[in-house]
Amino acid sequence: MPLITFTPKGLYCAQGDFYIDPWQPVQRAVITHAHSDHARWGMGAYLAHNDSLPVMRLRLGDDIKVTGVEYAQRKRMNGVTVSLHPAGHVIGSAQVRVSYKGETWVISGDYKTQADRSCTPFEPVKCHHFITESTFGLPVYRWEEDAVLFDHMDRWWAANAAAGKTSVIYAYTFGKAQRVLQSVNPDIGRIFTHGAVENTNEILREHGIALQATTRVDDSVRKKEYAGGLVIAPPGAQASSWMKRFGPVEDAFASGWMKLRGTRRRRNLGHGFAVSDHADWPGLNQAIAETGAENIYVTHGYTAIFSKWLKEQGYNASVVKTEFSDDGAADPEVAQSALE
Repeated sequence: MPLITFTPKGLYCAQGDFYIDPWQPVQRAVITHAHSDHARWGMGAYLAHNDSLPVMRLRLGDDIKVTGVEYAQRKRMNGVTVSLHPAGHVIGSAQVRVSYKGETWVISGDYKTQADRSCTPFEPVKCHHFITESTFGLPVYRWEEDAVLFDHMDRWWAANAAAGKTSVIYAYTFGKAQRVLQSVNPDIGRIFTHGAVENTNEILREHGIALQATTRVDDSVRKKEYAGGLVIAPPGAQASSWMKRFGPVEDAFASGWMKLRGTRRRRNLGHGFAVSDHADWPGLNQAIAETGAENIYVTHGYTAIFSKWLKEQGYNASVVKTEFSDDGAADPEVAQSALE
């Protein structure tokens, strides 16, 4: 029996009797990061990186039973050695290394090889078996370096500010929002945050994670104060009544899907920035090569296409079906012409 098996509840280590990012309630869960599709309510006990704990408690409740560890700190579970290693996805994100009797697996969770200012950079971990995501597993997805990407964003914001407009960036409340916040130039103007974003910022600051200064969007801020500023808000705020408080605005979405003009058009956005917390095509291939693993299990995204590519490169690659793994999660316009 392999050290890690794929079950209806999630990835399971029978020898250690624990699950990794389980989808259903289990007694013991090792969590890669605090996003809600990986850290779910209802587990008997959680193990995660210390920097994940504030957001996990914010989302799952203060009463959860959770143990925090540092990167590379080893824990023994029924003779199985478990350690967490930087995944570069969001604050506190980790790859899970599981080792027993000479067999080593690495479950990457979500990861990004491109370094940014908001979280600990990805570190490759040697293993025999590697489970990888494939959210952006097509050659078209290649990210700009942060210096270039956020220079574009700063120039966009500065031009809007010069015109007396408010700039609004839609970004997910945990991860993307903090990356944008840490990467833009605060000398351009004030940075405002939607309440959902600021709730996350506040809990992170309370636990010693340094973030640039922000002002919560609420009734204490006068309408004229927003002019020239940058507002970071969740995607659900687009076209909502909440937006009426800002006066004239220019808005944009921060997402890897913004690499495609068609996606920007369908979202009715004036601008889009291809900011992703997932590995791009070169990053996925680099990460897999650096593990030294011969056995690759592909999940979440362009699974069939990416696993086929890996087989052509000589890997023993296969698709792992999960709640998030089918290619329906990927953009059909791109998938249709993939690798042609």
